Amino acid sequence: MATDGKRLREARQKVDPAARLGFDDALSLLKDLPKAKFDETVEVSINLGVDTKKGDQGVRGTVVLPHGTGRVPRVVVFAAGEAAREAETAGADVVGAEDLVEKIAGGWDEFDILVATPDLMRIVGRLGKKLGPRMPSKKAGNITPDVGAAVRELKSGKVEFRADRGGVLHVPIGKLSFDEASLRDNFKTLLAEVIRARPTGAKGQYLRNITLCSTMSPGIKLDLGEARQLAEV
Repeated sequence: MATDGKRLREARQKVDPAARLGFDDALSLLKDLPKAKFDETVEVSINLGVDTKKGDQGVRGTVVLPHGTGRVPRVVVFAAGEAAREAETAGADVVGAEDLVEKIAGGWDEFDILVATPDLMRIVGRLGKKLGPRMPSKKAGNITPDVGAAVRELKSGKVEFRADRGGVLHVPIGKLSFDEASLRDNFKTLLAEVIRARPTGAKGQYLRNITLCSTMSPGIKLDLGEARQLAEV
């Protein structure tokens, strides 16, 4: 049976699971915990008061984090002609059409995000079962005639958020090496967008729990009232 390592045990001793901290205090604690040997990703988990089984209560959207995530995604674009050239100029990692569909159908998956022009969705649709939630989406802004702008946004820090079946969002907001101000700005921007994305069918308390963590740390619960105020500034 697997057991927690010494570093994680020490980290858990410093985190009170019942406490709810302001973002700055939580971040200070997170940075003070025993660190891994790599630059960990800082992630926010947001538990929402929605029932994702109901069609009118899904929460999904995108946001451009002002300081990026610290990681440049591999963006693959389905486009042809002038749109393909625009995608390449914008920095797309791979651009193609029918050939790219066949490549992915054959098992290639060395990408993080897919973007497509609307006219090529007729062939990209064949990958529906294989790609599942990784399919390009209009709601995420990944089906667009302006693939150049989409690639530039994704490369500069645009992230997608989508509630899982339990109504929880898991979104990276940067790296542990980021300074406190940058991580705070990214968090504020994300939370403000999540609040704007509240579905009309959601009743009662929308934000139920927010947790801050890094790749190898326990979660630190945030004070909901302070988090809302931070997002409104």
